[in-house]
Amino acid sequence: MNTVTRAFVKALLPRRRRDSDKGDYGRVLVAAGSRGMAGAAVLAARAALKAGAGLVTVACPESERRIIASAIPEAMTFGAACSGGAFSARAAEQVRAFAREKRIDVLLLGPGLGSSAGARGFVAGLLRGLDIPSVIDADGLNAVAAAGFRSFVFPKAPFILTPHPGEAARLLGRKVTDRAAAARELAGVSGGVAVLKGAGTLISGAGGTLRNATGGPELAKGGSGDVLAGLCAGLFAQAGAARGFTEETAFGSAALAVHLHGLCGDLAAKNFTERCVLAGELLDFLPAAIRKAGGKR
Repeated sequence: MNTVTRAFVKALLPRRRRDSDKGDYGRVLVAAGSRGMAGAAVLAARAALKAGAGLVTVACPESERRIIASAIPEAMTFGAACSGGAFSARAAEQVRAFAREKRIDVLLLGPGLGSSAGARGFVAGLLRGLDIPSVIDADGLNAVAAAGFRSFVFPKAPFILTPHPGEAARLLGRKVTDRAAAARELAGVSGGVAVLKGAGTLISGAGGTLRNATGGPELAKGGSGDVLAGLCAGLFAQAGAARGFTEETAFGSAALAVHLHGLCGDLAAKNFTERCVLAGELLDFLPAAIRKAGGKR
């Protein structure tokens, strides 16, 4: 198994042309949030923007839209049908129509959705009816597990799965003991790129399996995964806009996101200690992480 190296990620860092505009860097739709977990949507959307995506919209339960809009003014919001503070199943049709109208490039689905029947119906309905490049995280993965991972019909467009070990176990139906084998199985069964989080996060897909060496216990805190999912979506949107949405750009974007996320953790831990880093502080160190990875601007 190869390790993600600085030389590898340097070649993947998206360039910013001086004559470009926001339309050149991708449109990301973050379908996330529920009552009590609006913060997950905010963290993910902020990460997608900070990673460089041109336009980011948060699709959320209408009941939570005002909270999310006030927390991240740089993102747009779209409120959809909900019940009890969570998406209802009929929200899938509304979000699907919005994504098509706004020509969304990448869908990020899952952070903070909750586990209600309506939210799980929303996930299944959206993924089965919206065939665009995607990042599926957190409760999006739990909904897929509940629907049956091995029989689930995933989008034909390239996509990235970002499970932690518990979510991976629910998808596979067993406890993860061999991480490399589990990552390969997640990628093989789904047909996408699998990011198996944990110490030495693994990225598996058509490009093989890579191990990431950045990051540490400072990332073992609520919200860290939402930030990573947002980085994946933001970087994937840019790579796809520049070079096309393919398995290769999905794999490279996932590896770059994981590496930068870990570097943010390393840099934050030097300032705050491994114990005191908050997920919301990780993105403050993204500029330094990008420079350390070899990015000039």
